Amino acid sequence: MEMIELGRTGTQVSKLALGAMQMGGVTSEADSIRILDRYREAGGAFLDTADCYEWWRHVGSRGGESEELLGRWLRAGNHRDQVFLATKGSAVPAYSPDLWDADGNPDWELARKTFEGAGADTLRHALDGSLRRLGTDHVDLYYVHVDDLGTPLEETLEALSGLVTAGKVRYLGWSNVRTWRLERIRQLCERHGWVAPVALQQQHSYLRPKAGNTSASIVGAEQQDYLATHPDLQLVAYSPILKGIYDDPAKRSGHWMMDNYEGPDVDARLAVLAEVAAELGTTPNRTVLAWLLHQNDPSVIPLIGPRTVEQFEDLIPAVDVKLDASQLARLDAAGA
Repeated sequence: MEMIELGRTGTQVSKLALGAMQMGGVTSEADSIRILDRYREAGGAFLDTADCYEWWRHVGSRGGESEELLGRWLRAGNHRDQVFLATKGSAVPAYSPDLWDADGNPDWELARKTFEGAGADTLRHALDGSLRRLGTDHVDLYYVHVDDLGTPLEETLEALSGLVTAGKVRYLGWSNVRTWRLERIRQLCERHGWVAPVALQQQHSYLRPKAGNTSASIVGAEQQDYLATHPDLQLVAYSPILKGIYDDPAKRSGHWMMDNYEGPDVDARLAVLAEVAAELGTTPNRTVLAWLLHQNDPSVIPLIGPRTVEQFEDLIPAVDVKLDASQLARLDAAGA
């Protein structure tokens, strides 16, 4: 697997990252270990998790299952020095029995209203909990998981900078955040001498958000332009294949993931995607990942989160899919 510089840090990471959100939850421990082992065998070394994963899977959970599983895997195989390890804080909701209904389904509206946020003490305690579960004295990348508009940025940034100074974190990142906030964050860091974020984790795929989309979590045209002119801020793209909808027309019909994309632009891009995938003798899902891996303005690190070993094995060949200039141009130009 190819390596790529993370922003302008000088640190090399694998060009395809592996998300562990479902590990310790819907994905069994045995299958999780197999996926992690296969990823390392393929040359992968960029692992991503969060302290909230996956509280919503079990009534009464406070999250941390994914970090605990990764900690066991890291210790068992002495893998810690072989991987670039990222985790996140700020998105654990305040505990309430109302977070789940009688059937065990999570109440996401309530959760979003009660995220613990990015206060200084909250982040310090959250990171210490993550380090304990992961069984390490530091993480390589620490994200603010959900941008917290209720806490002064100065408080958050000073605390995060202190975590780097203390040696508990090497680099900082932000996720689910609007472009104007990124610029404000960067200005404050420059003004006060605080450590600035080097990574932005957002939802990003081949389909473009529909007109009128208001999500702070999806890369739009403005944010893409911002990233292209600030190459020191690395884009890490989560949900790059949108839950696998590219391979299955029946699956994407009515799928909630399509709510932010539906429109005439989708049909036009899917048609060209299918043509190019057929030319390459591969799947649309892999072709999307390959297209993202070819991007350099801005550069993109796709973050896959396979639920099963079979899904991982289906996606990993994407690292060897090569798109020529003509195919890239057609994919880029496609649209209503």
